[in-house]
Amino acid sequence: MSFIAPPPLPDIVLEPIVRLALAEDLGRAGDLTTDATIAPGTQLTAHIHARMPGRLAGLDAAAYALKLVDSATALELHKQDGDTLAPGDVVAVMKGSARSILIAERTMLNFLGRLSGIATLTAQFADRIAHTKAKIVCTRKTTPGHRAVEKRAVRCGGGTSHRYGLDDAILIKDNHIAACGSIEDALKRAHAYAGHLRMIEIEVDSLDQLAEALPHKPHAVLLDNMEADLLRQAVAMIDGKCLAEASGGITLETVAAKAETGVDYISSGALTHSASNLDLGLDIL
Repeated sequence: MSFIAPPPLPDIVLEPIVRLALAEDLGRAGDLTTDATIAPGTQLTAHIHARMPGRLAGLDAAAYALKLVDSATALELHKQDGDTLAPGDVVAVMKGSARSILIAERTMLNFLGRLSGIATLTAQFADRIAHTKAKIVCTRKTTPGHRAVEKRAVRCGGGTSHRYGLDDAILIKDNHIAACGSIEDALKRAHAYAGHLRMIEIEVDSLDQLAEALPHKPHAVLLDNMEADLLRQAVAMIDGKCLAEASGGITLETVAAKAETGVDYISSGALTHSASNLDLGLDIL
């Protein structure tokens, strides 16, 4: 299936995230520099452009920031989230109040730079495993308060998501097993608790643990910190009985070898916690 960029997040999701970012910047007194130097009524045209290659994400958040500052300022999009950028590409053109554009500038660029960086790193991982059936997925290792926009950025890069939070799936990790007493008890309790629409996944770090888990029919098994040879053996043991997910220490250098073992998913917190910002700028025309 070819890549399809996700739709923008709903305003009700974007608003608290973007409003907090603007309030953080404007503080108690607003933009002192703009107030001091720009006469009311001044109009201008400005464009946002890429300064380096990458994958675009965050236009929905950037557009909402401008809308909250001044809904009368026009924003003309020349690119869409999920597009590949080259240096110099114009992403968007703004026309309207100079004061509004200058007030919104940094918040808009912060969202675009951060989220495009996540999309760009995700695209690099996805490209490395495109010859396999595996999909790259992000985790809950996101910036507090920004999970919705960061997970959408992963999708703009061609990845997908693990859980959004603690409330949408059951993932039994090593500490749950230790506190519960055993893999068997943890899985029995999970099946008794979960409704028919709840996924149950369990983390294992050895073939012995995997052998203990499989008879209790988890929907997925997270194979933690396993090298490629061990992953290959684990996939053979699973033999299609459930989904196989590799995780732990995944890098651009190792992801292809791990995908080639036959796992269904590869999860990496690095997609969101270690992505570098993509450099975009705003210039007045």
